[in-house]
Amino acid sequence: MNLNKQQLDSYLYTYSYSKDEQELCKMEQRAFFNVDTDSFFIKSTRAINPNRSPFMRERVDVLYSCPTFEELHKKIFEANLLIDETFKVIFVKNPDYEKVGGVRFNERKQMERTIGLLINGEVDLVTPQLLLAIMNINGKWIFGIYHKSEAIWFQHQQKPHQYSTALSTRVARAVVNIAVPYPEGMKVMDPCCGIGTVLVEALSMSVDIVGRDINRLVIPGARGNIDHFGLTGDVTLGDIRDVEGQYDVSIIDMPYNLCSVITSQEKLEMIQSARRFSRKLVIVTIEPMDTVIEAAGFQVVDRCVAKKSAFLREVIVCE
Repeated sequence: MNLNKQQLDSYLYTYSYSKDEQELCKMEQRAFFNVDTDSFFIKSTRAINPNRSPFMRERVDVLYSCPTFEELHKKIFEANLLIDETFKVIFVKNPDYEKVGGVRFNERKQMERTIGLLINGEVDLVTPQLLLAIMNINGKWIFGIYHKSEAIWFQHQQKPHQYSTALSTRVARAVVNIAVPYPEGMKVMDPCCGIGTVLVEALSMSVDIVGRDINRLVIPGARGNIDHFGLTGDVTLGDIRDVEGQYDVSIIDMPYNLCSVITSQEKLEMIQSARRFSRKLVIVTIEPMDTVIEAAGFQVVDRCVAKKSAFLREVIVCE
């Protein structure tokens, strides 16, 4: 039986995040999977590219799930799997399982060899075209196709144009995922885009997003950062109050430094404008915004605090 013709059972995601990032990660998980958990893994029928999240470590496309390793071994043997690509079997450690003893190194290697011998195909332990994983989750043994997350957000840290108060690429990527967990058919606006940190993360995930800013000095920087990473996106000069057209989602990182002081009335006008051209809004702010959000006609549906040491930003989802 060809591996590509196997029916997937589900998708398993493992996570890694610091204590300061926990709230932001959980908010991203709610956006992707509509679950709230303190576990370091999530099992779902939804397929998300692990490269999208700054917190996902890997994804396993689950082919088989059994109560014991012996039953898993039997099922793989009976499936008579045939793989056209070179492959390698790896044991993926589950942080939760490791807390209660886990599996020793020699045992893990033996399990990898045992399962590898059941599969018809060419083994390549150095540069395999396909990785297959075995893992213990909640007392069950799973086997599936392994995808390691690539930290694309980390590559974007080295952009040519920087701004001291801009979001980190890691936070920006999570904010985009919270705003647009499923990008297909979605039109997105960043009406206060600054040097384009959110734009770069969104465009790198194939999100249909356009940028705009009232400050003519930042426009070249935003365009330069987009070009630097080989991406294509529109950035225009203009006031948020003059935005035309309709968008499914808007993302606003509220100005807050000494050069971007705005009044309460200006904040209200910004959010009212977003309400006019978008049905959903994600706000990143260091100041309380609930009164303004309510006055603009939005309702808060989710929120979290993104921490960096003593510096706190609130991420608020409004509809």
